[in-house]
Amino acid sequence: MQLSLLVICFFFLLFLKFLLPLRPLPPWASDVRFLSVWFWKELLFLFSDRSLVNSTLFKGLSINSITSRISLNKMALISSVNVENTVDENGGISVLDLPELALECILERLPPAGLCSMAGVCTSLRQKCMSDHLWKRHMKQKWGRIIGPAAYREWQWYLASGKDLTNCKYGKHHGIMKLLSMFSPFSWIRSKVDCNGRQSSPMLVDSVMSWYLALETGRFWFPAQVYNRENGHVGFMLSCYDADLSYDPCTDTFQARYPPHGRRAIAIENNVPWERLRAPPVYTSPHDLHISDCLNDLCPGDHIEIQWRRNKEFPYGWWYGVVGHLEPCDGNENYCRCHNSDTVMLEFHQYTLGSRWRQTTINRKDHREEGNEADGFYGGIRKLSDKEEVSKWKQLWPCEVLE
Repeated sequence: MQLSLLVICFFFLLFLKFLLPLRPLPPWASDVRFLSVWFWKELLFLFSDRSLVNSTLFKGLSINSITSRISLNKMALISSVNVENTVDENGGISVLDLPELALECILERLPPAGLCSMAGVCTSLRQKCMSDHLWKRHMKQKWGRIIGPAAYREWQWYLASGKDLTNCKYGKHHGIMKLLSMFSPFSWIRSKVDCNGRQSSPMLVDSVMSWYLALETGRFWFPAQVYNRENGHVGFMLSCYDADLSYDPCTDTFQARYPPHGRRAIAIENNVPWERLRAPPVYTSPHDLHISDCLNDLCPGDHIEIQWRRNKEFPYGWWYGVVGHLEPCDGNENYCRCHNSDTVMLEFHQYTLGSRWRQTTINRKDHREEGNEADGFYGGIRKLSDKEEVSKWKQLWPCEVLE
């Protein structure tokens, strides 16, 4: 019996030596311990599905694809433990080892929430992700249509006032707001103050990123203009009034604060949509007369905006109208001489014929504020040369003719 066991063991050892020579484990074997849970689940799912196992696609799956997957998971784990260590033990690279141009291309394609996340990884990425050139595109894409020079001046005053950007309150927000509420990126841009109360490093809040986040959180109120104010009240149809706006990320709308009208307190309107907003086309206070520079160019058919207010205590709003023909003219282009007259006829077709708001006239040579307490006061005029501006007014046209 013992002799039989010895013979069997001898031939078994010969078999192992000549037929199945022992080889060292492949390099990916030591990486198995770095596999994430979700990878094992995915692999088990593949083996549990007979259709996938028998498919041509799965048969073509080589061990190289699995080993590369293991290496990627190992790199992710190592980088999460120590992101400053850019090279792993097997010679793998991190995102910081990419060429500068490649890294810039990646960062340029990240949304604002992605840039905020990347900025929290390490100091090097933070500096790159806070660069103005990355945030200018996002600022223009989301806020460019309603942010103008007046809003930028207000932002500079806001910075000079030293208001705390970090004291932002968040509700149940979505998208980038969830990230901001957890990550508080404003903590990156505060100035450092030593124990003696002196500023030890310059403030970094004067950046496009901090301006974007101040707008996104609703912390910063900025000047803009609102079409058809007070939810399209019939008394403000086809008008545009100045207001201070604050963004509400919960509803993706705005809160508007209008200047006081006479004895009226500040009017507040909630849930103002993006479609009813624009940046002020000219830098003129709503209480000042706009200096008209287009009066000599006005001809019948031109689209215009004109300042109008109820009385001297009210602020101006911009109202849409067109240049019409004078009464002696029949509208024939071949015989029309209205453009040679010092008198300009302005028409507001949203009002019915016979309405006191339907027409008014101004003097193109010496135009100042004209009107009375009964019909209101007409101020400066803007000629609309941009087709998009005219199209916007037509989109806001009332369903019914106004009285």
